[in-house]
Amino acid sequence: MSNLPPPSILVQNVSLIYNHRLIFSKLNTFFPSGKINIILGASGIGKSSLLKMIAGLQPCHQGIIQANDHHPLLNRISYMGQQDFLMPWARIIQNIMLGNKLRGETPEPQRALHILEQVGLSHVAKAYPSELSGGMRQRIALARTLYENRPIVLMDEPFSALDSVTRTNMQTYTANLLKGKTVILITHDPFEACRLGEQIQIMTGYPASLYNAPIVKGTIPHPLTSLSLQKAQAHLLSLLMEKTSL
Repeated sequence: MSNLPPPSILVQNVSLIYNHRLIFSKLNTFFPSGKINIILGASGIGKSSLLKMIAGLQPCHQGIIQANDHHPLLNRISYMGQQDFLMPWARIIQNIMLGNKLRGETPEPQRALHILEQVGLSHVAKAYPSELSGGMRQRIALARTLYENRPIVLMDEPFSALDSVTRTNMQTYTANLLKGKTVILITHDPFEACRLGEQIQIMTGYPASLYNAPIVKGTIPHPLTSLSLQKAQAHLLSLLMEKTSL
């Protein structure tokens, strides 16, 4: 991988119409380099659509989405969607390294096993996806995203299927492993947003707009016992309710 810093991502005058409905119109925002950027908002508001447009999985018919270094985003993005998309015919270790196989690259099984160990699933390396629970499959999808080691990481509700303890542990591990990368993470959870976010934007309205929200100062992930974190969560929830009611 390149030693160059990851790019910032610019979204300029982007519009989206889905099922004859205007989701957002001339949307403008900026995701700074090397930060965990959070998009928070209600279901169906357009968060996932925007993430797919940045990933190149959904066409951008109007406006521009580009890196600030003007190099293509393609091949610099690792994307984790809401579905795990694990290949049922492949063992878990093979699913982790699937990108290598598709690109004709040499796999790195030891690194894959190390990441599996970090997400607490090294014991299922030889299992098949059908043998795992939904929460375990989500952790495998997370491990595969982390294994790709791309400078830009897009994550759509990556911890939603996990119990509270596992979710907290995965937040910590992911935040530490993704330090220095340009990350855009979608969540519905204000606490998760405050704990991980170095930039937090609320998406709300019809058509949708993005509003910057306050962040907790300090190094992420913020400790669970932080009073600042707890106060920020309450404030962000109030702000989210206010924006959503507009």
